Amino acid sequence: MNEKIYKTMSHAGISSLALGIVTLTVGLVSGILMIINGAKLMKRKFEITI
Repeated sequence: MNEKIYKTMSHAGISSLALGIVTLTVGLVSGILMIINGAKLMKRKFEITI
């Protein structure tokens, strides 16, 4: 009985860790892409208004 609980908790911990790493990576990549796209838009704003 205790082994089953231990294995369940172990799997839950591993999956939580993996999900956290994936979420962090996706958030970081999307943040970088948003900054790059925002800089491009700011650069082209001056081309449109002039």
